[in-house]
Amino acid sequence: MTTSFFFLQIDKNDSNANFLDKLEKYSFDNKKQVYIINKPLGDTKYNYEYKEAFLLLAPNYKLIFVQLGKNECDFDGFVEDFIEDLGSISDKYRYKDIIGRPRIWRKDLIAEVHITDYINNIENLFDENRLLTGELKKKCELLISLLTGSINNIDKVKGDIPDNILDKIKQKIQLFDGDQTRFVYQKTDQKRITIQGLSGTGKTELLLHKLKDIYTSSQDAKVAFTCHNKILADSLRKRIPEFFNFMKVDEQIEWNERLLCVNAWGSKYDPFSGIYRYICEKYNLNFNSYSFHTSFDFVCKKALEEIKKLGEDNYIFDYMLIDESQDFQESFFELSELVTKNTVYIAGDIFQSIFDDSIISEIQPDFLLSKCYRTDPKTLMFAHALGMGLFESPKLRWLEDNEWKACGYELKKLTNGAEKYQLSREPLRRFEDLNQLNFSSIELVQTSKALDENAEKKIVEIIRDIKKENPTVIADDIGIIFMDDNNNSYLSIDKLSVSIPREFSWEVNKAHESKEKIKDTLFISNKNNVKGLEFPFVICVTKKIHNNPSYRNTLYMVLTRSFLRSYLLISQDCNEELAKTLQQELKNINETSTLLITPPTEDEKKAIVTAFNYNEKKVSFYDFVYNIFEDLEVMPIFRPDLFNVIKTLIGEKFDSELIIQIITKNYEIINNKK
Repeated sequence: MTTSFFFLQIDKNDSNANFLDKLEKYSFDNKKQVYIINKPLGDTKYNYEYKEAFLLLAPNYKLIFVQLGKNECDFDGFVEDFIEDLGSISDKYRYKDIIGRPRIWRKDLIAEVHITDYINNIENLFDENRLLTGELKKKCELLISLLTGSINNIDKVKGDIPDNILDKIKQKIQLFDGDQTRFVYQKTDQKRITIQGLSGTGKTELLLHKLKDIYTSSQDAKVAFTCHNKILADSLRKRIPEFFNFMKVDEQIEWNERLLCVNAWGSKYDPFSGIYRYICEKYNLNFNSYSFHTSFDFVCKKALEEIKKLGEDNYIFDYMLIDESQDFQESFFELSELVTKNTVYIAGDIFQSIFDDSIISEIQPDFLLSKCYRTDPKTLMFAHALGMGLFESPKLRWLEDNEWKACGYELKKLTNGAEKYQLSREPLRRFEDLNQLNFSSIELVQTSKALDENAEKKIVEIIRDIKKENPTVIADDIGIIFMDDNNNSYLSIDKLSVSIPREFSWEVNKAHESKEKIKDTLFISNKNNVKGLEFPFVICVTKKIHNNPSYRNTLYMVLTRSFLRSYLLISQDCNEELAKTLQQELKNINETSTLLITPPTEDEKKAIVTAFNYNEKKVSFYDFVYNIFEDLEVMPIFRPDLFNVIKTLIGEKFDSELIIQIITKNYEIINNKK
């Protein structure tokens, strides 16, 4: 039995196997996070000679040292050394300022037991070592985070217990679960390790921890970190130094020597601009630039063939880490393996993979992360249901039973009359305060022409309500994302850029122009610049909810950027019938914490797959051109005029090279006119 609630660092043997099996069963049955370690994780310098003991860690309980043997003197030495090293780690990450020295917390937070006293009564072991006060529980979780390498920013979690929901969620101590911990610290000889999980399961964070573990364990390992999207790659490159500094990494980052962090393709004139470009440089291959007729899949297959013909193992990387794997095809993974000596780590969003018509049984990930730690389960359920059209007929997407479970759902089939699927998710520690208060983490907000309402007015009203409910809210806490890529959206953004500073004295960051998240500003963007970001509050704006699968997938992605509440702002006039349905289904989710869905028939399932495949392949000329605008980073204010020029000159001709030439020639002219 492998469960995300249980992590085992030590090896099983005859003296501990029975006890460890019972602990694992107890953690699973009671949904308790339990870690069994015999040294601190995340730093190889800590080792102990005595092997007949281990440390049991569980949030809300004392740190329990378990003695397996009979040598009390050696056991006492093991405990003393362990606590001394824990104090050193606490000082390293500045936790000592909050929790104090070991002599201060040792009496309240440390327990020592012998395995024979509890081998037949695991419940007593936990009952006798339960912590009763919020202060002690918080100190215990901070110590667990240090020992498991799940380091929290001490300036954010702080020491006092907050008295409001926003600060409680912000300061909630984040701990890796069993699957996450295994991914970071488990050693492997496999060439490819695949990690799949929902948006918000911590995949990118885990890749950063894996990168740190690789980079600090070997002084000469050469590592590549990549993804498909250029903006995300730039963001990762900025995050790595910040993350290394935060994790107190002493090694200097040797960019382009030991660490290459770029997007997957790259450009002709810079060998360090992309993984494929770098491969071409190192293996002396012809580089193929982007065009409508040249796909990334094609260039990867071509590079694979040419490198294989060289007939020798000439690796240019020791390790490679790939984020957002759903954006790639198999050819890139094979190419990555061919040029990498040791392991290629591949992380992707399983839900987006399923939305791209990949079947979970074919993915077979080594690590499947089913718990979304960013987003409240109620928000996630609503976002999934809306993304897949589960409230509508016909549905846009349907999952088989094993796929629902892979996405973290508990599934019950109800047969009272018509068959129904009751889907639910396990509650998460991060949101336990919300559950007690019957908090609504997702709200549907509508504008009405009859009431003279528009998106800008409603957004300002929503922000007023957020500030009223959360006195400590700041500009950074709110993200406003416009789904519709049209003139009205950018006009609304411009108006908000004036009204928000005037109303709230907050600066606004138009992220579709700045291409980054700027501290102490309110984030406003189109849908293309929010991957990898999270906010306490997200306001998702769309006039009409469309049935296009890629649109629905993006809607799911945007709504799950929040960790406290998401607002879906739509036009009542354009979504009258659907809005009534969504309002009723949302009420059901908030009251029951479940999704109640009628499954499609077998014929309907076939129709869903057919319609899905057709819609995905049918790309409008508008979307085709605007995707090129996005690749070229054309500012939104110039896009409508450029689009009109393109249509006037070539009509709706899907020729990317010609379109790029027209954009290049006319961009400066239109810019000067503006």
